[in-house]
Amino acid sequence: MSFDENLINNPSKGMPRLLEIMRALRDPEKGCPWDIEQNFKTIAPYTVEEAYEVADAIERENWEDLKNELGDLLLQTVYHTQIAEEENLFNFNDVINQISEKMIQRHPHVFGEENRKKSASQQIKDWESIKAKERAQKNQTGVLDDVAINLPALVRSLKLQKRAARVGFDWPDILQVLEKIDEETRELVEAKQHLSQDKINEEFGDLLFSIVNLGRHLGVDSEEALKKTNRKFVDRFKFVEDTILSESRDIQSASLEEMEKLWNEAKILNS
Repeated sequence: MSFDENLINNPSKGMPRLLEIMRALRDPEKGCPWDIEQNFKTIAPYTVEEAYEVADAIERENWEDLKNELGDLLLQTVYHTQIAEEENLFNFNDVINQISEKMIQRHPHVFGEENRKKSASQQIKDWESIKAKERAQKNQTGVLDDVAINLPALVRSLKLQKRAARVGFDWPDILQVLEKIDEETRELVEAKQHLSQDKINEEFGDLLFSIVNLGRHLGVDSEEALKKTNRKFVDRFKFVEDTILSESRDIQSASLEEMEKLWNEAKILNS
């Protein structure tokens, strides 16, 4: 496999230039030894990581970082498609054409003759109907078949619950969700007192799943809510830590009572 150095060194060539750079990195004779050794499975964790870094840049509203992270994420697509092309599976144009066709098919109210004057809820129902047909074409006939397994657990729980709710498998009253949380809490306490660690893990998972369900009924995305709480915890704990360090003390020397007092001060400051 050879590559075009003139194309690689021409900053005006955009996407073809990036594709050629990846071909060069994977060149068996002149490429990078690390890049040559990679495959779909070894690159997949980096793909997930880059997606999170894009989300992080957006959260921080750092648009220069976002530009950089979007490039990193795009490179992941290029990387996977280059490997696929080498294995005669598909190429970059196949990927582009497939997503283009999918977007056209999923938006008949934009690219077809359907009426655009629909409510958001109706468009969600139409979207699910289209996706159900797509799943049937892939022999994925189950309602939950195409919910990705490797999503973060809270995100996947929410997606599973939303998908099931669309076909009527859902509690109509939030009080029933709260009762379920009470039930799962009691079962977790019982497991802690009498059962194995595996059973404790199982019951804890059931409780988390029920809490995600409560969030969904409240219009809360559990993943985003927990991210916000994590940030709040970091900010408040940093206040505690910085205050103790400003007194030329190590945080390990502080008592729990002292740290709780500082924590409550941080809550007042950040409220």
